Amino acid sequence: MIQLDKVFIQKGDRMVLHDISWRVAANENWVIAGGNGAGKSTLLEVLAGKVFPFKGHAVIPHYSNIAFVARDYSFNRIVQSATLYYQQRFNSIDAEIAPTVIEILQNRIKPVGTVNEASVQLPPPEFTYEEITHTAGLLNINHLLNRSIATLSNGETRRTLIVLALLKKPQYLVLDNPFVGLDIESRKILHEVLNQIAQTGIQLILVSSAKEIPDCITHLLELNEGTIVRSQKRPFVFQAAGKGSGQLLYPAMLEKLKQHPPESNFEYAVNMRNITVVYKEKCVVDNVSWKVKKGDKWALMGHNGSGKSTLLSLITADNPQGYQNDYDLFDIKRGSGESIWDIKKRIGYVSPELHLYFNRHAEVWKAVASGLFDSAGLFKKLSPEEQTLVEEYMVLLQIQHLAHRKITQLSSGEQRQVFLARALVKNPSLLLLDEPCQGLDYNHMVGFRDMVNELVQELDKTLIYVTHYTDEVPACVDKVIRLDNGKAVEIGAVKF
Repeated sequence: MIQLDKVFIQKGDRMVLHDISWRVAANENWVIAGGNGAGKSTLLEVLAGKVFPFKGHAVIPHYSNIAFVARDYSFNRIVQSATLYYQQRFNSIDAEIAPTVIEILQNRIKPVGTVNEASVQLPPPEFTYEEITHTAGLLNINHLLNRSIATLSNGETRRTLIVLALLKKPQYLVLDNPFVGLDIESRKILHEVLNQIAQTGIQLILVSSAKEIPDCITHLLELNEGTIVRSQKRPFVFQAAGKGSGQLLYPAMLEKLKQHPPESNFEYAVNMRNITVVYKEKCVVDNVSWKVKKGDKWALMGHNGSGKSTLLSLITADNPQGYQNDYDLFDIKRGSGESIWDIKKRIGYVSPELHLYFNRHAEVWKAVASGLFDSAGLFKKLSPEEQTLVEEYMVLLQIQHLAHRKITQLSSGEQRQVFLARALVKNPSLLLLDEPCQGLDYNHMVGFRDMVNELVQELDKTLIYVTHYTDEVPACVDKVIRLDNGKAVEIGAVKF
């Protein structure tokens, strides 16, 4: 049994959870819902023993009975230290520094920089090979067991971390937005797996949206601004989803941006001719040709591991195999003398993993400002004009009240908004948004989606938008490229 009685949780100088009284009885499976910043992830951290009550009383089973599914590499200090920089996954030699999936699942991880393997005494394997392959098979990752974790896509990483938790056969399985970042088929499989797990007697507690609640969930707890709004059994009744407001961009900001447009002296932002990328004899991108004309609005879609991230890495100039392929960026042939920074200054980019490479204690305004310089942090003093620009974009995304908070003090949804502002702050020629709504609740998703729609239409920006959810695609998007096992299986006009 889990029981919290009048619990208060403080992070830094902020009280994040207020007067929480909640009981999880035997055979109950709970979903925790609420908007961004409601305290959902913090409540899971309380259950996992990662944060402790400032006030109140908590009865929680021993940590060995609770498996908390991490969201990223930070679950293990050695794994995190092996993921050195964002472009690492695209550099085959550096990518091999990170441990393989099976080494992580077996808890047999060698320290980074190990030269003499005989000098490292690893613990014996925690599980039999049959246990590993059976559990990995539930989430279709057997083919990834010998891959370096640094080379996995966002969705593949999330499935790996769920398998790691399942292997421990806990009494409680605690998951923070487990469906985020997964393609349609992977979400369907995860629903089935969680329902099967619940039948074995393992109790589930997860944070999720209203549209991704497994059938096995018996109870709902809803939070708002750190307090419990309601608790209910099935059938769940949800309030009607909010709608986006009419004008999401301040007119004064629009006029300012129109007066200072981005560089537009190009016909095609992207012009790829028979692009092929191979890693260890595996063809990740297979003979793809694709043209993105100035002003185009594209959706890039495909299942986890289909090659989307690799294709994007060629556009952002992060993949060294770009030099052995034939393509142009902003009408300049790749490898003809341009620097990586000449390309990056014209692209506003968001990815699900980008926050991992920032100092976790950096202040929000510095993270936003780093977008002006395409750096993972702010390393120079801003001019008064740059400072004003940063402040205006924080107001635009309604995060100005977070300016002096540390990134670690934010909810996952708030972190997403910060990095969205970072992508927009330099008013780029091309917006490349890789799952930008990941971690946002429905109302914030609608607001951001509609804001992007208004922005790209008013300023006639070029847009490439990656998502697994069609309802997240801005209305202005009228073209799609869909990848499957590295091949472009659909390219052309579309209506979502």
